[in-house]
Amino acid sequence: MNLPRRQPGPAPTPPIPPAPPPAPRPAAVLAVLAAAQFTVMLATSIVNVALPQIRAGVGLSDSGTTWVVNAYGLAFGALLLVGGRAADLLGRRRVLIAGLALFTAASAAAGLAASPDVLIAARAAQGLGAAAIAPAALALAMSLYPAGPGRGRALGVWGAVSGAGGAGGVLLGGGLTQAWGWPWIFYSVALGAALVLAAVAALVPRTAGREAGRFDLLGTAAVTLALTCLVWGLTTARGAGWTDGRVLGALATAAALLSAFAALEVRRPNALIPPRLLTTGRVAAGNLLMALLGSVWIALFFFLPLYQQVVLGSSPLATGAGQLPLAAANMLGSALSPRLSRRFGATATVTAALLTEAAGLLWLSRISADGSYLADLLGPSALVGLGLSVAFVQLTAFAVEGLPPRDAGLAGALVNTTRQVGGAVGLAALTTLAGSVTARAATHEPRLAALTAGYRAAFAVSAAVLATTAVLAVLLTRRTGARTTADRPAEDRPDSPGTRSDSPGARPGHLVPRQAPGAGAEQPA
Repeated sequence: MNLPRRQPGPAPTPPIPPAPPPAPRPAAVLAVLAAAQFTVMLATSIVNVALPQIRAGVGLSDSGTTWVVNAYGLAFGALLLVGGRAADLLGRRRVLIAGLALFTAASAAAGLAASPDVLIAARAAQGLGAAAIAPAALALAMSLYPAGPGRGRALGVWGAVSGAGGAGGVLLGGGLTQAWGWPWIFYSVALGAALVLAAVAALVPRTAGREAGRFDLLGTAAVTLALTCLVWGLTTARGAGWTDGRVLGALATAAALLSAFAALEVRRPNALIPPRLLTTGRVAAGNLLMALLGSVWIALFFFLPLYQQVVLGSSPLATGAGQLPLAAANMLGSALSPRLSRRFGATATVTAALLTEAAGLLWLSRISADGSYLADLLGPSALVGLGLSVAFVQLTAFAVEGLPPRDAGLAGALVNTTRQVGGAVGLAALTTLAGSVTARAATHEPRLAALTAGYRAAFAVSAAVLATTAVLAVLLTRRTGARTTADRPAEDRPDSPGTRSDSPGARPGHLVPRQAPGAGAEQPA
């Protein structure tokens, strides 16, 4: 019996693969990266108001109390270049996450410290983590936005959180110390860093590739030792004096090592700071001017809380609250900076900003021992915050201008290093000056009047430094920038294929890896 042949049915439809999760919006990624920068800046200033309580709680000597601040700055300043190069070679997201993890653990350890040695070691570990966070976060932020208005707005955000971190550290440190005790300034930083770490892991894409190349071990060792000797010598000079044998030996060693480093970098194919970096755009000018700005910046947040607490008798909380107008002016200036630059030009904008900050510092040089916050600090604080923020945004833009993606981490490290080292030089010089003026005034004036005279001298010299910086800005930012995008090899141009996807169907602002020869894409961290 013949059975009818069954007709074949339609082929089964293959299952549709699930759609990939939507990529995070660039604004959300920028917010997370800016939070990482805020955390680094917060840790720089949050201990300043709480130093008397920390000293009593842990049993620190005078020199030990100084090293609660210095240990962080020493590790941070000496290792920034290493952190930036590691970000370029090992993957910026990976280095950022590792830095945040170390920073979180070190902050918690500082809060739990019961002895001076443990506290100072924890602060040094915090600085090591910060040296990885700052350049990696800035490089990732700049890779989100091509040169233009978008990058200008991103740098405005960066300037706002950097200034707000410095001022907010004084406010938060004062409030937490007065409410719950000094360990909570470190616990709060640890909690904030842990939240930022979780946000980075969730939102920052894993698509940023690693760059080809090797570590310049000899150059890295030379510059790290040089910066360590330099920062240590400068911070020690504040207490021991400039003629101390240890200080002179450290500064001489730093000079010799920096000279050797400069000679090495010209000849090495994988130089830590390749010569091309400083001959591109206005990178060299931006770093020089940032060093001068940093020399005043760090000292500002050192002397202002001292005047408020020691001379005016403000509580830690009131001292911190007194930084709010400066922080508000800082955020306003950072928001306005890109618009001002587009309208008046970068050189005119940065020059005006430096002169504005100089005017505020000159106003601060008129403080008196029987003054008040409203009469002596409110107005100049607003001027200083406005000028500082606009100048910081513009100088950061100069320092990363026209650079290829492979140098992004190193450029971020270099501009942070110049600011940090400039701050160490400025703080050492200005505290020595203030101490000398105070000592002379103490022979014929009451103690508080003598201290105020020293602070006035420091603010006056800071104003002169910024006025000089403004003149240099006019001269240098118009005469540099000989190399343009057209002068560079195609693979190094910011708009080269693979650097950023601007092809049809690609969303602007999304990271697209440039696959370097012999280098694979970054693996999930």
